[in-house]
Order: sequence, then structure tokens, then C-alpha cells
Amino acid sequence: MIVRDISLNGKYATGILLTFVLLAAAMLYSFPVIYSVTGVKAFTAVNFFYTRIALWIVLLFIILYNFFIEKDSFLLWKEKKYPVLFYIKAVVTLYLICAFGGAFLNFIVQIFIHENLSRKIVQIASLFRNNFPLIISICLTAGIVEELLMRGYIQPRIEKIYHNQYLGIFVSAMLFGILHSTYGTIGQVIIPFFIGTVFAVFYKKYSNIKILIICHFMYDFVSMMIMNFIDIKHLSAL
Repeated sequence: MIVRDISLNGKYATGILLTFVLLAAAMLYSFPVIYSVTGVKAFTAVNFFYTRIALWIVLLFIILYNFFIEKDSFLLWKEKKYPVLFYIKAVVTLYLICAFGGAFLNFIVQIFIHENLSRKIVQIASLFRNNFPLIISICLTAGIVEELLMRGYIQPRIEKIYHNQYLGIFVSAMLFGILHSTYGTIGQVIIPFFIGTVFAVFYKKYSNIKILIICHFMYDFVSMMIMNFIDIKHLSAL
């Protein structure tokens, strides 16, 4: 039994590494690959949509790895069922914590660092202007793919390997923050780390990935709708 646990932990560790490396590669190199394949070397809505498909491919790869190599449940923690009212309260509460906490952290970053608005955020804001199908598809991708991989897959495996729930929370949140560093600002690492920590604590306590998927979608959707309706020069206030 001990030998089996060691072997399975090794597979878990490999899966975690694969997940992070593949997600990082998808975020860093999907655009150059898509440019070379399509021949359209421009930041367009279609090319951006293709980069989100790359994230779905990563999720599919990890699911296949789990099925054929780990041969274990993808979600190590059994999903708990709750009343509809609990779902509503949980989503609203999580959203408010992340929204106000993120706004406060952004305020602190602006005071001490005075960093400029991410060039990539400006490009995305222009790209999504009134493109509601793209906004919805991007938010769905982020909510489903990122939550299934960062919370559903990575967090329980970190905890199981090291027998430490706090390490599972911290590492999953840290990786979540690092992956958002592709936006090019410190704030885009600190705030996702904070949100990742909030989500990880919730997942540990309530073991329900669906609530996190809904909240993640809601957070991104509201943020993008705000970006859609305000002048780009005011985005730093967010």
C-alpha cells in the first residue's frame, strides 16, 4: 500500500507539473503558433478565440492523463450537494469578497508602485468592445478550465502529496497568480493570487467546484462588461 501511494503521488506530481507547464505554454506561445498557422499576424477576435481553444486542449490532455496514467478520480474530493439558496449566497459572497478585495489590492499597488495599465489589457478591452459572444465564450473558458485545473485538479493533489491543506491552498493560488503574469503587471499577479486563495479556501471547506466555476464566470463577465462600457483610459481605476 505504501509503495502504491508513493507511485501514485509521483503520478500526481507529474500531472501537476504538466498542468502548469501546458497552461503556461498555452498562454505564452499560443499566439505565435496561431499567427504562423493562420497567417494573420494581428491581435484579432478570431485569433484570441483560438487561444482559448488551446486552453480547452490542455484540459482535455490532463483529463486523458488522469484517466490513462493516474487511473483515479479527476476530482479527488467528492462534490458536495447544497440547496439552491446556498449556491446563490456562496456565489454572491465570493464575488463581493473578490471584487472589493481585488479593488483594495489594486489601490495599494497603484499607491506604492504606480505601474502603468497593462498593454495587453488595453488590447483586450479594444478587442472585446461590443463583442458579446466572444466575452461570454472567454468567461466560460476561464471559469470552467481554470477552476477544474487549478482548484479541482491541482489543489487536492498538492494536499495529498504533502499531507498539508495549507500548502494545497497556497501553491494552487500561487500558480494561479503566476499564470496571470502574462498580462505584464504586478497587480495582475497579486490580485489573481488573492482570488485564487479565496477560491481555494472555499473549495477546501465546501468541496463544490460548480460554485467556483459560476463565480469565476461571473467575476470575469462583470469585469469585461465594465471594460466594454467605459473609456479605456479609465481602466486603471479598476
